[in-house]
Amino acid sequence: MADQEFHPSRLIVVMGVAGCGKSSVGIALAKRLGRPFIDADDYHPPANVAKMSRGIPLTDTERWPWLDNVGAAMKEQARRTGGVVAACSALRRGYRERLIMAAGESILFIFLHGERELIAQRMAARTGHFMPTGLLDSQFATLEPLGPDENHLKIDIGPSVPTLVESIHNQLNRRWKLENETD
Repeated sequence: MADQEFHPSRLIVVMGVAGCGKSSVGIALAKRLGRPFIDADDYHPPANVAKMSRGIPLTDTERWPWLDNVGAAMKEQARRTGGVVAACSALRRGYRERLIMAAGESILFIFLHGERELIAQRMAARTGHFMPTGLLDSQFATLEPLGPDENHLKIDIGPSVPTLVESIHNQLNRRWKLENETD
């Protein structure tokens, strides 16, 4: 997991397809950074959850209000506490741009990526989540790679959550130090 060009932000979104570990990594990273955590899944209206539970992907029209609510919640948390870590799929560039617009400032996207087979195994092993494994292919089909102009850090999900969080934390610290040395 080599250093990548990115800029630290007080707003961080841990992103990727369903089952990649967004919530687990996001919770642990928020704790490590001493920031509050927001799970975007908690901001879905009941109709969205019901639709996904039936194995039907959401349309963009159904996603826009949800993304606006997540971005607004991030903005409010950052205003109150100085920063926030959120877990949100943010699969398309337009979704990431919508989050930034709703939050009103730059967001660092931490993209958790991994092989479909590994993610499917993890999804099959979890309990109590509304997202069925049957939607995994639609998640990968929707995923748009982050562009070089998007503020992001790409992380392979192979290692354990503590190892991933320590790697992310170390990379953030190195970047913060570099940026503070040039000020």
